[in-house]
Amino acid sequence: GRRARVENIKATPEELAQKNISVCQADRGGDVTYHGPGQITVYPIFNLSYIKKDINLFLRSLEQVIIDLLAEFGLRGTRYSQATGVWVRGKKICSIGIGIRHWITFHGLSLNLASDDLFNFNLIRPCGMDIQMTSLETLLNQKIDSGRIKQLMVAKFRGINNYINSQTTQEVAV
Repeated sequence: GRRARVENIKATPEELAQKNISVCQADRGGDVTYHGPGQITVYPIFNLSYIKKDINLFLRSLEQVIIDLLAEFGLRGTRYSQATGVWVRGKKICSIGIGIRHWITFHGLSLNLASDDLFNFNLIRPCGMDIQMTSLETLLNQKIDSGRIKQLMVAKFRGINNYINSQTTQEVAV
C-alpha cells in the first residue's frame, strides 16, 4: 500500500523468491499485506457520489459485509476503531485496503479462507502490526467451499447500499 514500510517485510528477497512470492507495490491505502490462493480477494467498484461521499462509512460497510458473512457460520466478526479490517477471537480474518479517485472506489478486501495459506503471513507484519491472522477453515475446523463463500459474499454486497443509507458516520464509528 501507499504507506507500506519495507521493514514490515520480514523475509529476505531470496526467501521470497524461493517461495515464489513477489512483492508488488499498490496504490491502495494501508501497509504490507499478503495475497495468496487461500483467500478470496474482492475489489468492489462503487461510485460514492451516488451513495454517500464518506470514506469512513464505506470502509465500515466493507467490514459489515464480512461480519454478516461470518455470522452465517455462527462466527462473531468484530471491528477495532484503531485498525480497518475484521477480527474473530482477537485474530484478523479480513484485511481491507482501498483507493478512491473522483469518489470511485478501487482495491478492496481479502478474506482468509484456507488454513494452509496462513503461514505466508509469518513473512510480513500484516498491516504493519504485530497480529495473528486466522482463516475460516481454522475457525470452523473444516474445509470451506470457496464457491459457497463467493455466493454468500455477493448476497451480502447486495445489502451494502441499504447499510450505507441506514447509517451516519457517528453511528458507524467504533
